[in-house]
Amino acid sequence: MNALTYLGGPTALIEYGGLRLLTDPTFDAPGDYPIGERKLVKLAGPALSTDEVGAVDTVLLSHDQHPDNLDKAGRGYAAASPLVLSTRSAAERLGGPVRALPNWETHKIGDIRITGTPAQHGPDGSEHLVGEVTGFVLSGDGLLPTVYVSGDNASLDVVRQVARRSGPIDVAVLFVGAARTPLVGDADLTLSSANAARATEILGARRVVPLHFEQWGHFTQGADSLTAAFAQAGLSERLHVPKPGETVEL
Repeated sequence: MNALTYLGGPTALIEYGGLRLLTDPTFDAPGDYPIGERKLVKLAGPALSTDEVGAVDTVLLSHDQHPDNLDKAGRGYAAASPLVLSTRSAAERLGGPVRALPNWETHKIGDIRITGTPAQHGPDGSEHLVGEVTGFVLSGDGLLPTVYVSGDNASLDVVRQVARRSGPIDVAVLFVGAARTPLVGDADLTLSSANAARATEILGARRVVPLHFEQWGHFTQGADSLTAAFAQAGLSERLHVPKPGETVEL
């Protein structure tokens, strides 16, 4: 069975094609996490510890420069993993098992193809402020479903690129929450609930599992707004909002 276990924040264990993959490792306790003169506030810890998760075959790291996507314990976990796929800048900063996976290039492990996709972590023109981010598409010959992991992306134009180049997408794992910080004012750093519903339509995804919509103070939208937005779009049956520790069949 292909499945996703939600640990909290952006972190999920994906069991796919006989392999174990972990998205954006975050295992630190709640508290304040500075970024320069700013800080992010973590409100809850992970549903499972690193020991409870155990070893994985690959870490899918959307980016390394923000502590809500890679924290201290997550860095240790990633460094001890056999392979981490991420951005070019993350590979340069972290070294070790981190390998850059450029947009639209594919890394094959076992029967799985992992393809890098673009991600835009904020409004147009904010890339120099927020840094490089990536997403992933999981697929394989004879493997279903095809899974899109968006990473921290706020752009529907990026979603359209993924739909054109990697579709059809069966399951979309979307980083949502309409994250906001003073860095880009009142602009969203990740998909809003309404744009998550629109992304579902663009991708034609039969199922959506949202991540990164709670457990941090800079999220402005959560489970209730997701449920309402998908209902308004007539897509309620496609949305599954997981609870921490829950395993969802893909």
